[in-house]
Amino acid sequence: MTIATIRAGHGWINKVPEATLLFWIIKMMSTTVGETGADYLATDLHFGLVGTSLTTGLLLACALLFQLRARRYVPALYWICVVLVSIFGTLVTDMLSDLAGVPLAFSTAAFSIAMIATFAAWHAREKTLSIAAIDSPRRELFYWTVILFTFALGTAAGDWVAEGLSLGYANSALLFGGLIALVAVARYAFKINATACFWIAYVLTRPFGASCGDLLSQPAGNGGLGFGTIATSALFLAVIVSLVSYLSFTQKRLTALGA
Repeated sequence: MTIATIRAGHGWINKVPEATLLFWIIKMMSTTVGETGADYLATDLHFGLVGTSLTTGLLLACALLFQLRARRYVPALYWICVVLVSIFGTLVTDMLSDLAGVPLAFSTAAFSIAMIATFAAWHAREKTLSIAAIDSPRRELFYWTVILFTFALGTAAGDWVAEGLSLGYANSALLFGGLIALVAVARYAFKINATACFWIAYVLTRPFGASCGDLLSQPAGNGGLGFGTIATSALFLAVIVSLVSYLSFTQKRLTALGA
């Protein structure tokens, strides 16, 4: 991982990580934790959807405040924000469908429109959607707004396909995993625009991770493997912590070497 060059004029450097293999592994696992973690807090700990949403929303606001105030990319801080956004985005969709009775198909369409509108506003103002140029406060605000919509959209789309269309968790994971593979082929074999491929893959990893999380955690009677939300969340969190620790160590080493 390289350290981004300081942008002339205001001293900001790129605030988000490069889209490496480790990035996608952690991203996918964070989406799984978002799905199982939200279920664990709301159901197993009896916080309920509203209580869990308020708690994680407050934690997310605090984490984002520290992230926005940081002057450079900090792996641990960044991925804490992503995990919390994943949980909160899941809960937003769950509250709409479970408490307000909003159909998943409608939520999927609504979040798609909101995400596209944010992209349009971002590009109109900044002339780029590249993650290599998240180097100002305004661009970072656009970035995290889009990230929230991708998680809410991914949750709605994943649940709609797996449950609403009765595809099942395993088939849903295969579907979204296959779509991610097609995006990779489009990028590396046909040289399709890197920014477009990144954001398409980013959206798809949410329902893919959610389907994997449900497949692992849900009981066999619901089409899962029955490992439970506690075991699934703990396993994936342990892997995330290990990988983020490695990234933090690597960044400190590069900084010390003056890279």
